[in-house]
Amino acid sequence: MLLLDEPTEGIQPSIIKDLARVLKEIRTLRNLTIVVSEQVLSFALDVADRLLVVEGGSIVDEVSRAAADPAKLGAYLSV
Repeated sequence: MLLLDEPTEGIQPSIIKDLARVLKEIRTLRNLTIVVSEQVLSFALDVADRLLVVEGGSIVDEVSRAAADPAKLGAYLSV
């Protein structure tokens, strides 16, 4: 298992796309579970199979990437 806490913090957008690509490769090659805490929704949607939204310490939404509504998820973000 690989745990990442806001890996895109302070990273320029072009590198964020590269980071997403590399994480997906690592996941596939190593058959690895990756847990990411992230506020950049486009990045989360790119790398996640499942998304959980935490607000006030509680999970308030859980959805697969395929069923994710970016507008609904984006409403939770403050950045």
